[in-house]
Amino acid sequence: MPLIHVTLLDGRTPEEVASLGRALTDAVHETLGTPVDAVRVIVEKASPAHWFVGGRSVAERRSDSS
Repeated sequence: MPLIHVTLLDGRTPEEVASLGRALTDAVHETLGTPVDAVRVIVEKASPAHWFVGGRSVAERRSDSS
């Protein structure tokens, strides 16, 4: 049973997250032939203050570009 674990920056709508979950499930089903009911998708959300790029949080980077 494949497990896909995705971490996104907070701010996506519930509809976007649901669409991603469906698309990932479909992709695994189509490419590996895994039954849809056997595919697991976990979507975690991370706050911009807890996501770092180049040693700086996304929140810091966003505030610098404002």
